[in-house]
Amino acid sequence: MSIPATLALSAAMACAVVQASAQELRSSRRSISYHSVDVRDLKIFYREAGPADAPTVLLLHGFPSSSRMWEPLLPLLADKYHVIAPDYPGFGNSSAPPPSDFTYTFDNIAGVMNELTVKLGLGNYVLFMQDYGGPVGFRIALAHPERVRGIIIQNAVSHEQGLSPLWEARRRYWADPAHELEALKANFTSLAATRQRHLGSSPHPERYDPDSWTDEYAFLTRPGQAEIQTTLFLDYRTNVASYPEWQEWLRKTRPPTLVVWGKYDPSFAVAGASAYRDDVPDAQVHILEAGHFALDEATDEIAALVRGFLARLDGHKG
Repeated sequence: MSIPATLALSAAMACAVVQASAQELRSSRRSISYHSVDVRDLKIFYREAGPADAPTVLLLHGFPSSSRMWEPLLPLLADKYHVIAPDYPGFGNSSAPPPSDFTYTFDNIAGVMNELTVKLGLGNYVLFMQDYGGPVGFRIALAHPERVRGIIIQNAVSHEQGLSPLWEARRRYWADPAHELEALKANFTSLAATRQRHLGSSPHPERYDPDSWTDEYAFLTRPGQAEIQTTLFLDYRTNVASYPEWQEWLRKTRPPTLVVWGKYDPSFAVAGASAYRDDVPDAQVHILEAGHFALDEATDEIAALVRGFLARLDGHKG
């Protein structure tokens, strides 16, 4: 066989191998879709993945993120689970009316999320709560405990010992919002604070995509956002006041509980993770080499822990 013919045959064989490999690839991202529905005259955006008849996981995001924070995890759960990740009013791609037109409290946001689950026909679900998702999720759980099959906590505090020293400035804002507003912005909504919320004390800052905080800061500086977020954060004090009630619910019901906690979080101390065992002794608690948004650095580890937890919950191997 001549050299040109040999080269042509080799190229054809290589092309066939590539095509065969490509045909074997099955990205579960193809099951992810993006939707909006009307709830209380608001457009509520949500991401959906996985089979509609599979066990549901309701993902509740933190501040100042949106359902976008769950995007790395969705394809890793979508083969076996029905995953719903909404944006709260005032966040992400959901409606963001001014505080004069919508009451920005955690009670109200939880109410909208509850109505969303009814509208989507979610009879039961596992709650996966991060940061602001904790206050929203616990309100959902207390309102409809019969719907909650289990809870997953990721850097969401329900105990005073979980609040780091950064919360001293935030408590001053609650006590005197008119005079402490500028200090709160520096502590909470500035570009530096938004960046630090991701990096924390991680020894591996090179693993973090800077788009995470630049995109969030762009969101925070959209027209009307300053008023929305400072109004909502003023209501955060009601969450701290509700900690005893949430702890009592945990002790009384002892839901299957998984805690995955990024230890480099500048806002929420590791003590907040171990405290869940005081209420639910059988809680699985895992401290990760990650920050406040632990999916930034520990996506695969979190996915494995979550899949294992869900599989045990469903009584089969995952």
